[in-house]
Amino acid sequence: MPPSPSVLFAALALPFVGAALAYPLYRVLGERTALFAAGVAAASFALLGTQYGAQGAVTMPWIPSLGVSLTLYLDGLSKLIAFLATGMGVLVFTYSYGYMHAEPGKRKYYPTLLAFMGAMVGVALAADLVSLFLFWELTSVTSFMLIGHYGDESGQYAARKSMLITVAGGLFMLVGFLLLAFVSGNTEIGRTFTLVGGQAATLSGGTVELESMIGNAEVMREGLREAGLFLPAMLLVGVGAATKSAQVPFHSWLPNAMEAPTPVSAFLHSATMVKAGVYLVGRVRPLFLPEVPQPDWMLVFATLGLVSMTVTAVLAVGATDIKELLAYSTASHLSLIVAGFGLAGAEGIELGAETGAFHVFNHAVFKATLFLVAGIIAHEAGTRAIDELGGLREEMPIVAGITAVAALGMAGVPPFNGFWSKELLYETTYLVAAAEGGLYWLYPAVAVFGSVFTFLYSVRFLMLFFGEKPDALRETHIHRPPLSMLAPPALLAAVALAVGLVPQLAIDGIVQSAFESALPPGVEAHALELSLAKLVDPTPWLLMSLFTVGVGAVAYRGYGSLHRGVRRARSVPVWSPDWYYDTATAGAERLGVATDRYVQTGLLRTYAGALFVGVSALALGGYVAAGAVLPALGGVEVAVPVVLVLFVAVVGAVAVVAAPSHVAGVLTLSILGFMVAVFYVLASAPDLALTQLVVETLVLVIFLLVLDKLPAYYGEIGRRRAVGDVLLAGTVGTTVFITVMLATAGRPDDPIFRFFIERAPVPAEHGPYFTDFGGGGNIVNVILVDFRAFDTLGEISVVALAALSVLTMVAMRGRGRGQSGDTEGSDDAGAGTPAADGGGETSGASRAPSDRDAPGDEPRPDRERTAGGGAGD
Repeated sequence: MPPSPSVLFAALALPFVGAALAYPLYRVLGERTALFAAGVAAASFALLGTQYGAQGAVTMPWIPSLGVSLTLYLDGLSKLIAFLATGMGVLVFTYSYGYMHAEPGKRKYYPTLLAFMGAMVGVALAADLVSLFLFWELTSVTSFMLIGHYGDESGQYAARKSMLITVAGGLFMLVGFLLLAFVSGNTEIGRTFTLVGGQAATLSGGTVELESMIGNAEVMREGLREAGLFLPAMLLVGVGAATKSAQVPFHSWLPNAMEAPTPVSAFLHSATMVKAGVYLVGRVRPLFLPEVPQPDWMLVFATLGLVSMTVTAVLAVGATDIKELLAYSTASHLSLIVAGFGLAGAEGIELGAETGAFHVFNHAVFKATLFLVAGIIAHEAGTRAIDELGGLREEMPIVAGITAVAALGMAGVPPFNGFWSKELLYETTYLVAAAEGGLYWLYPAVAVFGSVFTFLYSVRFLMLFFGEKPDALRETHIHRPPLSMLAPPALLAAVALAVGLVPQLAIDGIVQSAFESALPPGVEAHALELSLAKLVDPTPWLLMSLFTVGVGAVAYRGYGSLHRGVRRARSVPVWSPDWYYDTATAGAERLGVATDRYVQTGLLRTYAGALFVGVSALALGGYVAAGAVLPALGGVEVAVPVVLVLFVAVVGAVAVVAAPSHVAGVLTLSILGFMVAVFYVLASAPDLALTQLVVETLVLVIFLLVLDKLPAYYGEIGRRRAVGDVLLAGTVGTTVFITVMLATAGRPDDPIFRFFIERAPVPAEHGPYFTDFGGGGNIVNVILVDFRAFDTLGEISVVALAALSVLTMVAMRGRGRGQSGDTEGSDDAGAGTPAADGGGETSGASRAPSDRDAPGDEPRPDRERTAGGGAGD
């Protein structure tokens, strides 16, 4: 059954409409805006629910001239992500009603969070690459605002960091998308931006056939390989996914994102933004993965996922903050999903998709639960420091039960929900290794090793409730959370428990159709069946799971030593997750200061030189890329008068270089201008010659009037600068020469001069008024005042505005501030400027707050250093 276009577009638009209304409604509803936002999310979820059994595309025109339409596609994978985004949205907004009670900035919080949810729904449903990229970047923009919600130093640092990393990755992804669109134009399907589609319904009730890349996956793969772009396109798209889903080495932004309010963290880590990356891997899997898999896909994504899973699990053991622990665990579990989608081969092409799709669901459920629990802990206990927490089951027994279900699911302990998808990972890695042999046995080994650390940090989180209570916490009055904060995690824990005991519920409900969407076209999906009966079936992967739990239980006794070891390793700069980002941004700042010193000199010659070099490089590069060939120069006849005029012009140009003063230089330069006028006369263009003479005379007079106020002597010029000037002048001259040669050699089939010749004069027959002819006797004049009237008007306006600006500055000369020696605050004239040596960092804005020195050693980010006055005076 095809989906309804109106319903699907309404489900996508509703969060953005709600975001637009939430801001003004806050004045009326106040904190109850959270319930309004929850209602919007519920309505969007319900609209999507009406399309539960539907599959197909809907489309509407967007940019017809570029062949771009706004196309949405509904299948199992997109439904899974969209249902998670809107369903979790209902719970997060409900939770926010209690959590955000005493928090600042609620008026902007709810509209931004609604837009965040809408962007993720857009990522899930977008079927064309253009809209997918726009929604993708919108998640980065809205998350930037949410992470920096509180506006403090650490929040601003985290927001900038997430924006820089994810947006940069998005640009790599965009290049990959453009390569895909370029290659599609060289195949039989023709240029298309549609990633997945087929027959699409329109809002008018009709249908159109969309040629999609995944629908023609074999053709696209052949085209990519023939062009040598298969691996580059796959890697570029992979970089975008890796940055969004916090894969190593782009993982460092996610722990810093814990600076956001806890409901945002729960939403971001479970059902939005970070899920966009793993969704993209699953979505493009059928495009890059053939029916008979080749190793390139698996070597890239399975290796990336398993390595990232292990590294971030180890870092989670070193966490000191409960949200930091959960953040690293998110990166680790996202890596498990990437590894699942990445595993292929004859044995893994289906099992890998099952692993990825099922863990998308399981991770969303238990991770949202745990983040909401973390918010309850911070809200009631007043701290998030792991060492300061323990024994919370006494005051919050219900929350302790909720945590047990979610934490054991995260640990992969049977029969909780996370066990089933991790079991699929073990099965897939084992079967792939058995089939491929050799180094592929590292896959199951790394999976088990990383999962041991997953078990360790999961149990450590659980011990916040069942461990010994610290003495300081005994003096804290802890009470039960309000119902609005307790109900969402309780509902999620109930879902997790039900899926753990009866995994077929989730499989039949959504996971089966989701994993089928990640299979290459032509691969028949088998029915995934899981039940508690499999726990008594002694398979190698079940033994891997039991080994993980057993080793983890034994190793937990040494958790403190492991924790301290990871902390010591992180203290070494190269092992710190923030070191690479901080070093790169600090280097960029230093480069900016150095560049400013040489580029922003205040001299016109510097700016003009940069402009000329840039234009010349673009022009010459374009000619080379286009394969332009200079026309032959043979057969050119030049009259003797023309040769003499050009010779005098060259002499004048050389005389400008040798002129001993400003006045001599202007006079010799005018010789060149007058010779151009004479050349126009010899070329039978007296009107142009007259214009040239008038302009040249006026410019000469103006120059001489201005030069009367300047020193008479040029000054000496260094050899280095002279060589640079010669090279620049030669480059510009060469560029102009080549441009003129190529332009004059062009012979279009319908040259525009014919139109001017036909339309410039007065027509033979006409009435008292006519608009289709110029009505003049001079074609050049008609072009200027008729055909190009608006151009001429614009040029006149620019000249007039420039003249008025000059007159204004001349009239105000001496009236304004800034005259040397007579303004207040002249002692602070150097404030904010870099030191003469230019060394070191200009601010602490790019360094992680946790890595800075003692308070007061570094200024706050986004504030200038000022001499004697502090920041922001």
